[in-house]
Amino acid sequence: MDWLWNLLDPTWWLTVLGAFATIGVLAIIFAETGLLLGFFLPGDSLLVAAGIFSSAAVAQGMGIEPLSMPVLLIGTPLCAIAGAQLGHFLGVRFGRKLFDKPDSRLFKREHVLRAEEFFEKFGPARAVILARFVPIVRTFMNPVAGVLEMPAKRFLLWNSVGGVVWVESMLLLGHFLGSKVDPEQIDKYILPGVFVIVLISLIPIIVEVVKKRRERRNMPSPNGKHHRVPTRTDSQR
Repeated sequence: MDWLWNLLDPTWWLTVLGAFATIGVLAIIFAETGLLLGFFLPGDSLLVAAGIFSSAAVAQGMGIEPLSMPVLLIGTPLCAIAGAQLGHFLGVRFGRKLFDKPDSRLFKREHVLRAEEFFEKFGPARAVILARFVPIVRTFMNPVAGVLEMPAKRFLLWNSVGGVVWVESMLLLGHFLGSKVDPEQIDKYILPGVFVIVLISLIPIIVEVVKKRRERRNMPSPNGKHHRVPTRTDSQR
């Protein structure tokens, strides 16, 4: 499972990309928002880490080239918006056929259902904006909005608002944290901080999983009774 943790670890990506880290962040943000298979890529944590390592002192302490903050502030929102527009276009172009594939390690139908529920619960405009801050949902929301026939111009408007707010807030938060940390204590503060951000970004997923399990437990059975998980006491009766 080390390879999976590496994919979720933003510092691993930035270290591997080296001198191309700034361009790599742009590409990853585009892929995470525009390609269905990009949902597993780090989004929130990568942006915060990129903001942190835009500090020359912090980057040097980690042995990598500092990322260009001006390029990040301009390029990442553009990539986030462009990626989402691509996802919307694919939804319009291919419709439900886009999701007509069996479950696999990378694709789960439940991801699509979660995005649809999100869309219906908050409405098109708020859903497109809020989805930016929810891992996995932000990837599938874009094609789902296309499948559900949200007009391209209206999607572009709220996609742009959500993309800018999401990207800039994460980058600026990271840049602020990077400017406040003693470069000699990077390992003590930065890496645990990024780890916490990864965990926070996973909270919506964990909450949704718990919610789904509770719903399954309370689903009525064919005879009209609610399902209940048997306990050890029940088996002893």
